[in-house]
Amino acid sequence: MGSVRDVTRDLLRSWGCTTVFGNPGSTELPFLADWPDDFRYVLGLHESSVVAMADGYAQFSGRPAVVNLHSSGGVGHGLGSLVTAFRNRTPLLVIAGQQARSLLNGEPFLGAIDAPEFPRPYVKWSAQPARAADVPAALARALHMATQPPQGPVFVSVPVDDWDQPGVDVPSRPQVTGFAPDRDAVAALAAALDASERPAIVFGASVDADDAVEDAITLAERTNAAVWASPMSSRCSFPEDHPLFAGFLPPADRQLRLTLQAYDRVLVIGAPAFVYHVETPADGPELPPLHLVHDDPTALSWAPAGAGLLSTPGRAIRALNALVAPASRPAPSPRPQAAAPAATVPMTGAYVLAAVRRALPADGVIVEEVPSHRNDLREHLPITARGRGFFTIASGVLGYGLPGAVGVSLAAPERPVIAVVGDGSAMYGIQALWTAAKEHAPVTFVVLDNTQYGALRSMADSAGVAKVPGVDLGGLDFCALAAGMGCRSRLVEHPSELDEALAAAVRSTEPAVLHVRVDPGYSPLY
Repeated sequence: MGSVRDVTRDLLRSWGCTTVFGNPGSTELPFLADWPDDFRYVLGLHESSVVAMADGYAQFSGRPAVVNLHSSGGVGHGLGSLVTAFRNRTPLLVIAGQQARSLLNGEPFLGAIDAPEFPRPYVKWSAQPARAADVPAALARALHMATQPPQGPVFVSVPVDDWDQPGVDVPSRPQVTGFAPDRDAVAALAAALDASERPAIVFGASVDADDAVEDAITLAERTNAAVWASPMSSRCSFPEDHPLFAGFLPPADRQLRLTLQAYDRVLVIGAPAFVYHVETPADGPELPPLHLVHDDPTALSWAPAGAGLLSTPGRAIRALNALVAPASRPAPSPRPQAAAPAATVPMTGAYVLAAVRRALPADGVIVEEVPSHRNDLREHLPITARGRGFFTIASGVLGYGLPGAVGVSLAAPERPVIAVVGDGSAMYGIQALWTAAKEHAPVTFVVLDNTQYGALRSMADSAGVAKVPGVDLGGLDFCALAAGMGCRSRLVEHPSELDEALAAAVRSTEPAVLHVRVDPGYSPLY
């Protein structure tokens, strides 16, 4: 019988979880002792960045990622990114250190009080095993919980003296797979789609996570339905250059109702119906008949209207493709294309994002955190990859963009990764540049510097809130910050420099930071 540490490492190997993201402390030393050669430890300089890197890694790879945090302090630092991982539905196994069991009757230095309660409700499951021998079984349960639909982060607190104790072997069990829809219910849904004259389909992030984008394209083309992206979707589940793509639903009730009133039936797959960000007047047209397909019964329970169908997205879409008749209805009109933005000094965010589109290789991945320029991104940087081509935050908690891009690059070193982040967003995860340099992650970081929290300013103006403090930034030197962390960098202030700077950065085999000054002007978010 091996130690808890040995049994745990064998368990992680069986799941393919030999990359561990962390920022170590004293309560983690026995877990890290005699680190095996077949494991990789990715060091981050702040726990929030550590969790976000693991988030990007897990989302791209489709496998659970392991995060090692230091007691209550490390968990506290990482909670913002843990909220994002929960909203992103990312399978993370968070292992946190705890003080020795013999000291827990008191309140020892570096002890975590009620450790399993601390990260709730932003984990699917959490525990501190009652005995050292139970640690491997708890970790095995946590991995199954993290990867069962709906996926999400889990948390296990392990006292520092448990790792050297005798462990109990955990039998290997296969990961739980997705589940199919009820046959009668999906047949009724297919019949409703066949009878519709003006259907629309709303695809959410779970479609991409379930590797069902090609199936989604087939369903859209078979039904000739208009396709919308769900509000606040954190992934691209339908190529935005497809002629059936209609655009992005607004995260505001009244505007969303006005958008959907053109349709007589709406099918929502892999997304809640609906996530809103801003309050709007209650008046407006009624929503058309809704059909909601989701793998989370909680999301189905709080939807305001519509018939719910419990299923993982891919299985539901494939079942529908087998049942719906090829449509004879005409296809909706293509989405109007935005005019190319003009070259100005300073450059607009739209101009920079259009240049990123030109520089992005066909197999490139965009990681985004530019809330001030979200509308410009949708107009001028369409995501055309058919699977795992776009990642952003579903939570609104800043700090994901820089480290998330590092995690994506570590999971897919063969895919070019461009992180498009705002100056304010970048400062929440700037430590990730050090990890990018250390791990030789060839990410192109494009920092759009508008010298402010532009999204906040836009919302304040829309709400009629005057004289809001804490909105102006300015004076940030991202080239100096990058150099201090080992990344090469370049300041870009003129349109004539931009295309060449982007091309050189994308070709590089090392991380590169482009500090791009943009016009501080902004437009309403919604």
